[in-house]
Amino acid sequence: MLDEKFISSICGPALSNSTAIAKDVGIWAQVLSPSYSVTGAFKKSSVPVNCIAVNDTHIYAAQHEKAYVHVYSRLRGNQEAFVAFPERIRCLTLAGDVLVAGTAEGRLMLWETTTGRLVSTPPRHVQAVSCVVATPYHIISGSDDSDIHVWSLAQLLDLDAGDELEPERSLPNHRAAITSLAASQDSNPDTSICVSASKDKSCIIWNYRSGDVLRSLLFPSFPLCVALDPASRALFSSCEDGSLYLVEFFAEKPLLGPSAEDPSTVVQVSSPFGAMPSDAGPASCLAVSYDGTQLLTGHPKGQILKWDVADNKTPVEVANLNAAVSNIIFLSPFPETKLTVAPTIVKPNQAERNYTLMAQFKSDLGAQTRFDALLKTPGFSQTVIEDAVAALQQPTADSEREQKLAKENEELWEVINEQRALQKQTLQLQLSKAAHA
Repeated sequence: MLDEKFISSICGPALSNSTAIAKDVGIWAQVLSPSYSVTGAFKKSSVPVNCIAVNDTHIYAAQHEKAYVHVYSRLRGNQEAFVAFPERIRCLTLAGDVLVAGTAEGRLMLWETTTGRLVSTPPRHVQAVSCVVATPYHIISGSDDSDIHVWSLAQLLDLDAGDELEPERSLPNHRAAITSLAASQDSNPDTSICVSASKDKSCIIWNYRSGDVLRSLLFPSFPLCVALDPASRALFSSCEDGSLYLVEFFAEKPLLGPSAEDPSTVVQVSSPFGAMPSDAGPASCLAVSYDGTQLLTGHPKGQILKWDVADNKTPVEVANLNAAVSNIIFLSPFPETKLTVAPTIVKPNQAERNYTLMAQFKSDLGAQTRFDALLKTPGFSQTVIEDAVAALQQPTADSEREQKLAKENEELWEVINEQRALQKQTLQLQLSKAAHA
């Protein structure tokens, strides 16, 4: 059975003097199932909402109202680096080995963690960047100025791009600050969707590659955070009034697709999936498990609640972190296959012009032998089975050795037959002499 692991963080002081909660811990590594447990703890962090990013080797955590990021090694379980930036960081995300940070001054900063290269865009947002997400080829940033920008990742990392970096397009339909973004990881231009949440009490579903509005959703109060189902079939939204909503895109009356209504039709969402307990407060962050069956919500009073998406039962408290929970990130049980791994990071340097890649190869660079392939294959490989079937279907050709042995056998039989004939003649001669005597 695959483990369901997640990372959670807190922001702000402890809510009580409980001795059961480890002091100074700001980030937890936890296992949700098959049974809940804490597998790691990282100290000295106060991480605001949208300010944590995780990969296979490191955790990057921006600090509250600060211009620096704490980098923790997941391999060694300690803090590896303290990284200072020119401006205060408001949000983080990872695009491969590139850490993307949105700043309070309205710009993006991209840090190549394996080389130390730092790329900074002009302040294309007129207010702070509040949230940022990465897709296979794009970076999407939302701001307190209500605008959303879609950036080409390749253009941002181009060595010859210069200083005048511009977004590919802007998505300007909101009328208040953007609070959260969620995007599918599909590379198909026709199904590349993202969802933006705003303090104007709406969520908009976009095709961010074309800039088209696919559907507008209106809620009774403004959404604080949103998350997409892993297959992009539904939207989860936590609102400021303590309600939790589940909006299915392809229900009996679909919101998306060829059979949906006119995209300009606004959908009023009024039936909540559930209500937060009064002692927990509205969820400030949420995350969906890799199979889409479990939902975790983090709350200002320290609770992490687990919701069963299929049964819609009363939520179960998984943990209480004794401080405002600001981020929850599920870890994929199927890590991305990569040829290299970066066990250490290279601190950013914007003035440097020559960079050295620091990474380790995860496997032997030599060509894989047939024996290696057979050894790593459970049971019989498809190649071995196909070769065996082909051998059974074709007659075996006589080899030179077999022809030589057959010729030797024929010569031996000739000698044996000659000896038998000589023995028979000798016996008859003896019998003839005995009869005459």
